[in-house]
Amino acid sequence: MKRLRRRVERQRLIGRAVRRRRALRSLSDRTRQIAPGDILCFVTLRDERIRLPYFLDYYRALGVRHFLMVDNASTDGSADYLRGQPDVSLWWSDGSYKGARFGMDWINWLLLRHGRDHWCLTVDPDEFLVYPHCDQRPLAALTSWLDASGRRSFPAMLLDMYPKGPVEEAVCAEGEDPFRVARWFDPANYSIQKNPVFGNLWIQGGPRTRAFFAQDPLSGPALNKIPLVKWHWRYAYVSSTHMLLPRGLNLVYDEDGGEQVSGCLLHAKFLSSFATKSAEELDRRQHYGNSQEYRAYHAGLHRGVQLWCSESCEYEGWQQLEDLGLISRGNWA
Repeated sequence: MKRLRRRVERQRLIGRAVRRRRALRSLSDRTRQIAPGDILCFVTLRDERIRLPYFLDYYRALGVRHFLMVDNASTDGSADYLRGQPDVSLWWSDGSYKGARFGMDWINWLLLRHGRDHWCLTVDPDEFLVYPHCDQRPLAALTSWLDASGRRSFPAMLLDMYPKGPVEEAVCAEGEDPFRVARWFDPANYSIQKNPVFGNLWIQGGPRTRAFFAQDPLSGPALNKIPLVKWHWRYAYVSSTHMLLPRGLNLVYDEDGGEQVSGCLLHAKFLSSFATKSAEELDRRQHYGNSQEYRAYHAGLHRGVQLWCSESCEYEGWQQLEDLGLISRGNWA
């Protein structure tokens, strides 16, 4: 019965994606350039113009060959910039982000239409994938190994990065590495539970829970993500990139005490633009739970909350994250 319900839910999500495609208008369709075996990156964004040059260069260097992006009515020139990028296909929508399941209906449609049989990376413009050997091996080396191992999905915990000092003073110029400024993270302070319905791990904690949700940690944001998937037309993201259907795609861990290969998404959220962004998103009320997360951010910033503490670690590289148990090489030597 549970399996049948999940199948019905998956079909419902795919159907939603097909219907919601009507909210998308193509501004620059270069998908004919996509070649078999290309690694693709899928993104929904709004007013991220300053982040985009570094974001694109970062993932190009890892080996992403094409970007499929949805601009949700930006007013800062993001769309004009992206239309000039030769490896970007761009769609635009002024539809409700919340009404599109926080953009996932749009992404599920693009994955269905263009992602089949490709390794597809779905991330936000402030998320940067780090995986074992990423300083020496391109993303294609990882996906080739995953193919050979019979694995179709790859997990990455969201690791919030922050500055030492007030967030509003952490200025990052266009094209600059955000982790030159936001170089710190919490090495521990994470809780893990298993979702009994979808089988995925549910991870919470870190600086956002510590600073903004200390009185109610279970209301803190989820940090578990499965951003990299060898896509099939029968797949669908259920809730952001936290979990998928079919259920087997979420089983990216070893329940018998061993370790499977995993990564982190370095999260460059806490920069000087964060206060303005959080106020805007609080006013728009387009995020989960009527933007309760942004209400907490706004209140915390008003109190002068700083994320750095005596237990914070300065980021040094993927080996450091492995030593701390935040990522794993698994059997990928």
